[in-house]
Amino acid sequence: MSATTAPPAWAASDPYAAALATGRGPLYLRRADGWLLPLEVERWCARADAVDRAVLDRCEGAVLDVGCGPGRLVAELAARGRTVLGVDVSEAAVTRTITVGGQALRRSVFDPLPGEGRWGTVLLMDGNIGIGGDPYALLHRMAQLLAPGGLLIAETAPLDLDERAEVQVVDVAHGLARTGEPFPWARIGTPALLRLADRSGWRAAAQWTAGDRRFAALRTLIASSSAEPPKRTAVISSQRPR
Repeated sequence: MSATTAPPAWAASDPYAAALATGRGPLYLRRADGWLLPLEVERWCARADAVDRAVLDRCEGAVLDVGCGPGRLVAELAARGRTVLGVDVSEAAVTRTITVGGQALRRSVFDPLPGEGRWGTVLLMDGNIGIGGDPYALLHRMAQLLAPGGLLIAETAPLDLDERAEVQVVDVAHGLARTGEPFPWARIGTPALLRLADRSGWRAAAQWTAGDRRFAALRTLIASSSAEPPKRTAVISSQRPR
């Protein structure tokens, strides 16, 4: 199944929407073998912290936050007067982003987006390098969105791993388990991401660790197709993810 026809990403699941409504977990990604990855709902629903703000200090030009979630980064950049747009498949995420002062579209990153080929920076924070379960395909899409020489900042896994799996979002609060639909996901550490980037037309710009979080910055090497310039005002798309 190609990236453009893949099922909606994990943020469209009902347990995720419920967690955003309360701003609390516990919430997990569960692999088919039962392994659980905790999701940091409380941090995502809070204001941008010091680590987030340091990442945002590196942003250049207009910023596209892919998988923006509840919008803390979009809101922080908007408060700084930056041109910024969030993109997420979750209606709850888009609604919350707008509520906290940002602009967002309910859309898959693989759908047509405003300003393709004109964005100065694209963010893949909070593990969103895993979107679609194929980091190579996602990097290709990021190159289409960025201006030539544009900056991609990705938050990577804390280990040197390169993992693809089918997962579900699981809510285990109060002894009950609610699960979303299965979808493909990936986890990739900085060394593996840099190896992949080197093979797919990117130049490594930086890598760093802050607290227990890890990041890598990449720059495009080739010109991407251009479309309309980034807009300051966005509208929510269809109430159903594509």
